[in-house]
Amino acid sequence: QVQLVESGGGSVQAGGSSRLSCIGSGFTSKEIFSMGWFRQAPGKEREGVAAIDSDGKPRYANSVKGRFTISKDSGGNTLYLQMNRLKPEDDATYYCAARACPAWGKFCDGGLLSDRYMHWGRGTQVTVSS
Repeated sequence: QVQLVESGGGSVQAGGSSRLSCIGSGFTSKEIFSMGWFRQAPGKEREGVAAIDSDGKPRYANSVKGRFTISKDSGGNTLYLQMNRLKPEDDATYYCAARACPAWGKFCDGGLLSDRYMHWGRGTQVTVSS
């Protein structure tokens, strides 16, 4: 069973930086994964922030492009989100997610749509003060 655990959230001033990590476990060789970061602010819908497909290609929401960077470690089990030049509107709970695809397909891409992801972490809060 896939499990995802986020860490790294906290309080930061606007203009500052923070890095989120997501450690995944339970992956099998029968599947390949696309992973992503999503966020949800109070009273708002969950939105896709950044995602990385099974080939390592990243994509970003327009609101974070040029400020956030998504990456994975060489083993592929840890996902990162480097957040720079944080803004008050980045204040949210951030979730790590994984989409599993059969390995025979050789490619997996969840994009920025939350309903394409079947595994979720519990989230980590990022608070940005102005």
